[in-house]
Amino acid sequence: MACLACLASQAQIVNRLRVDRDTFIRYAYGRMQQFNPDNLALADSLYVMGGPKENFRYKCLALSLEMPVRFAQGEYDRMDETAREVKELLADRKDLREFYFSFLHEYCEYLVQIDRAPDAVLEAREMERLATAEKKPAGMMYAHRIIGLIQSYRGNAHLAVLNMEKAVRFCRDARAEQDLPNLYILLAQENVKLKNYPEALNYVYRAEEYEQFSPSIRIKAQMTRAYLYFHQGDYAAFWKTYETLRQDPLYDLQADSDTRCRIDISYLRSRGFFEEALSKADSLRTGKARLEQKHGIYADMQVYDKAYGQLSQLMNEKDSVYIKVQNEDLAILDAEMNNAQLREEAQRLKAQNQMTILIGFLVMFAIAFGAILVSQWQLRQNMDEMRRKNSQTLATRRALQKAMESKESENEYRIRLLQNRKTNMLRL
Repeated sequence: MACLACLASQAQIVNRLRVDRDTFIRYAYGRMQQFNPDNLALADSLYVMGGPKENFRYKCLALSLEMPVRFAQGEYDRMDETAREVKELLADRKDLREFYFSFLHEYCEYLVQIDRAPDAVLEAREMERLATAEKKPAGMMYAHRIIGLIQSYRGNAHLAVLNMEKAVRFCRDARAEQDLPNLYILLAQENVKLKNYPEALNYVYRAEEYEQFSPSIRIKAQMTRAYLYFHQGDYAAFWKTYETLRQDPLYDLQADSDTRCRIDISYLRSRGFFEEALSKADSLRTGKARLEQKHGIYADMQVYDKAYGQLSQLMNEKDSVYIKVQNEDLAILDAEMNNAQLREEAQRLKAQNQMTILIGFLVMFAIAFGAILVSQWQLRQNMDEMRRKNSQTLATRRALQKAMESKESENEYRIRLLQNRKTNMLRL
């Protein structure tokens, strides 16, 4: 059970195309059982409704319902045709980018599962360019999810986690919380591969918080728990979860045949039914998946020469020129996306610096202006104080002058009085 990529098949069902309520309910019901062949009839009816040019949204819904069924039935050419038609219908519709990105992400997921990772890389590169040009964080979220899935497929769990964590950040930027539980499921799976079991279980808990919004999350969380318990060696918990899954009517409709097959193989291995497990492994879709499972089964059987043989073939496949080209393409894409993020961060920092400079200038201007106002106020206060003191001094001087003048008058009066007395005495 090396990879459960299909668990991230479709995010919570959202009316991204803004169709009428009744049509959306029919579509949502079909998406809840995405691998059900009966969805083809529903898709046909919606496609007919989308015949008139103005009703193209119904065609997109129809193609979205059709693609998972074509994948499950191995009709990959028809799957490619649905993707091409959606691209043509929505190429110029910037207002419907979320549906466009979500649809392409699911398509890329199926491409990875059928050993067409180079095609998935090209799709992710185009999505990243479009998302960067139109500043759509939802597109960057799905592009990083695609890279994470590809890295998971390659066995690079650490790089898968890094990309999924970036996808979570873009998810929040896009305010697309309905996509978070599937990202948490993917992060849980990769942490199991890294043997970070407590972290993996924590992500399962976080995904389960969204169960009330969509029953599909319940199935995905249970499958991830089964994956976790098996790798921990907690077979009692694994068997209980396995039986719960098999009794859930949504299990067959929400999980593709390869995912169910891997879980069945894990059950057979845990019970010691190795020959049945080997037989089951032959029904897996890709050679890589068959080699991975048989390697684990032979190791459990302690038939180490055959286990080594399976591992050698698996490593040869990974080391082939085909895989090396994929790795180079993926490295280029990862670098391009990181450069795009760096450019955005540089622009943000530039704008922030410009704002800081402007604020600094305004603060300095305010301080200088305030200092001038304070200086003017102090100057006025000093002038008023000087005027007050001058007025007091002038008043004092005037009072003194009046006093002196009064004294002089008094002296003159006394002198005249003495002179008059002297004259009178002389007359006597």
